[in-house]
Amino acid sequence: LLPASVTPHLRAVAQIGVVLYMFLVGLELDVRQLRQRAGAAMVISASGIAVPLLLGSLFAPYLFTRVAPAGVSSFVFGAFFCVALSVTAFPVLARIVTERGLDKTTMGALALTCAAADDIAAWCLLSIVVSFAQAEPSAGVITVLFAALYVAIMIIGVRPLFMRLVRREEREETLSRGTLAVLFSALLVSALVTEWIGIHALFGSFLLGALVPSESKLAHRTTARLEDVVSVLFLPIFFAFTGHMLILIMGGGMIVLLAFLGKAGGVGFAARSCGVPWRMSFGLGALMNTRGLMELIVLNVGLDLGIISPALF
Repeated sequence: LLPASVTPHLRAVAQIGVVLYMFLVGLELDVRQLRQRAGAAMVISASGIAVPLLLGSLFAPYLFTRVAPAGVSSFVFGAFFCVALSVTAFPVLARIVTERGLDKTTMGALALTCAAADDIAAWCLLSIVVSFAQAEPSAGVITVLFAALYVAIMIIGVRPLFMRLVRREEREETLSRGTLAVLFSALLVSALVTEWIGIHALFGSFLLGALVPSESKLAHRTTARLEDVVSVLFLPIFFAFTGHMLILIMGGGMIVLLAFLGKAGGVGFAARSCGVPWRMSFGLGALMNTRGLMELIVLNVGLDLGIISPALF
């Protein structure tokens, strides 16, 4: 329905929307829950990442010879394809678990914890792939080191400042414009810094959101202010931009099958090895197959950088 001339405008607005969305994803990340179930969650989450990576590495050479764009290396293409297969959408899973009343059950809590760990691992892997796609290998290593340094600065230096803001907000009745201005400024600066480092702006916005405790009034009030605007205005524009860039649909049955089996099998068998009953184990495998907007964000990053072709996208 839209002419080709609107693409640059859609891209700009969609980018703002996705940066805001990833900030909200970070706000919803419950780090305490991750710590409480760290042992089993790490084993299950690691398997849920490792098995899709393995399946992706086996299938990527077949796709590389057929749909890879000119100039991209087989390593970068294969690594990106593997990461795309391993993604789990934490916000989508959280919404499903909450709406089905599973959030108070062992399976629901474990699924949320594993999905949170998967989100962190997937973004770290994506940032590494992006750094290698945008630079020479040696420069890519420097980019990863800068990214690690930035994460350390954010946790050690910025988080204590945010905790002061969180404590002040606990005493206030409503979220002030001044506090919101501080959050937006920090959000844009964080996104700008990670873009400058060589990873993606989305990583910076997600990291900043993750610094704010998910149970705090600051997180709840900010989410309440932003969620409707992002969901009703910005995300539809992102989907419109994604649909506008969709040139053709290839037969993707094998990719869908690999993605499903990688998560369901990897998570299911790992959960069973940790003593989780079979039924619950494969329930976790099904829940961890939520992809949603996270997958579209990852794919758009790959398309923007020329790692994947419009056909594979």
